[in-house]
Amino acid sequence: QVQLVESGGGLVQPGGSLRLSCVASGFSLDYYAIGWFRQAPGEEREGVSCVSKNDESKSYRDSVKGRFTISKDRAKNTVFLQMDRLEPEDTAVYYCAAKMGYCSEYVSYFDYWGQGTQVTVSS
Repeated sequence: QVQLVESGGGLVQPGGSLRLSCVASGFSLDYYAIGWFRQAPGEEREGVSCVSKNDESKSYRDSVKGRFTISKDRAKNTVFLQMDRLEPEDTAVYYCAAKMGYCSEYVSYFDYWGQGTQVTVSS
């Protein structure tokens, strides 16, 4: 049974940091790309970052480049999103999702989704 479980969200002040975790079960990250997406109220879900199978490539949306870092612990079948210098505009529910092979910017290409974790950046 394929499952993705996110954790690590919370309330943080502008300029602060959070690390999100996405624990995958039922499949190996050696064959799947993992993407982080976010959705703010009233907005469409958007891609934030992605790492392809076997860490062959990583990508970030422009607004988070230099602030967010995606990484993978293959032994724990877990993908992390380190978020530094957070801004109020980063406030959203963050989801991780999986698809075979390589990353895609299209939400609909991802087959499996976690339940999401809330990130709120506010003073």
